[in-house]
Amino acid sequence: MNWRCAGGILLAAGLTGCASAPDPGQACGTVSAYLQPDSRSDWYRVVVTHLDGKAVISRPNYALSPGVHEFTLAELIDDPTLKVALAARVPKNLSVTVAADERYHLGAKFNKDRPYQGNDPGYWQPGIWQQEAHECRLSESQR
Repeated sequence: MNWRCAGGILLAAGLTGCASAPDPGQACGTVSAYLQPDSRSDWYRVVVTHLDGKAVISRPNYALSPGVHEFTLAELIDDPTLKVALAARVPKNLSVTVAADERYHLGAKFNKDRPYQGNDPGYWQPGIWQQEAHECRLSESQR
């Protein structure tokens, strides 16, 4: 075998390997708050008001770097059995540990199993009602 040819093959193989390696700085996971959960499961939609302590305009999806992110959520429970004072309908925080290439669907779990009176905010809990594999890459402007 010609050494010049062998060197070219090795060089080409090395360049191909470098070009296809993912950039770990671009890895991300997606947190979503747009799907309507099945209300028969006692899960309802939420609105994101804050992300990592900063006020945000709620949007359907948040592409985030892997790690822990703090969401402040307001519930959108429209169950006719919900009879709590408006003062009890306060936002709650949820920490989400985001992994690369995963999507997390946020929601409000309506705790129907106990009666509520007055200003008891325990009628709901924020949570993740569905998780699934989902390819995600941060764009240059998102980093």
